[in-house]
Order: sequence, then C-alpha cells, then structure tokens
Amino acid sequence: MGQQGQAHARHLVKIAVRRYAAGMAKSQLSHLAVPGARIAVRVTPKASRNKITQGEDGTVRAYVTVPPADGKANIAVQGLLAKALGVPKARLTLAKGQKTRDKIFMVSMD
Repeated sequence: MGQQGQAHARHLVKIAVRRYAAGMAKSQLSHLAVPGARIAVRVTPKASRNKITQGEDGTVRAYVTVPPADGKANIAVQGLLAKALGVPKARLTLAKGQKTRDKIFMVSMD
C-alpha cells in the first residue's frame, strides 16, 4: 500500500472511530482489555455502519464500512476494537488473520 493509500485508510479509521464513539457510552468490551489477552474477532467488511458486538456466547463481531482491500478493513477493525476496549490502538496487534474474516488481536502490555 502506498503512502496515499495509507493516509486514506487512516482518515477512514478516524471517521469510523468518531462515528462509533459518538454512540457508545462506556467501553463495552473493557473487561477483555487484559495485557497478553488474545481476542478473536469475526469481521464483516463493507457493512452499512461501524459497530462491534459481543454475543451471549462471548464471540466478538466487528462490522466496518470500509472494503477489505489493502488492509483497510484491518485498520478500521483495530481502531474500533481499541475504542471498545478502552485502550490505545498501539496496544493492539493483529496476531492472525491478515487476509481472513476471522482475526485474532493481542493486547500488549505497553
């Protein structure tokens, strides 16, 4: 991905996080923000709106409006998940699932 593509992806993430955060009172997944935790997320790109949900069985689903091209959806999911966990984006790393809908993010200690 070129510099222009990366800048555009960051811009889309900022917009998505602002819109999502406006409708979210408290960090809804803050109980998962434990250093060293691995969080499995099922991603739906090109959704009608950005949101993160947790089912009764504990599964986390992320819906993002951006397409999965050039890692844009991964960047958007990282931003939304960080906001839902109440941690900085820098503390989340994509451990598995770079090109699949099922992803595993790790929460770092920093």
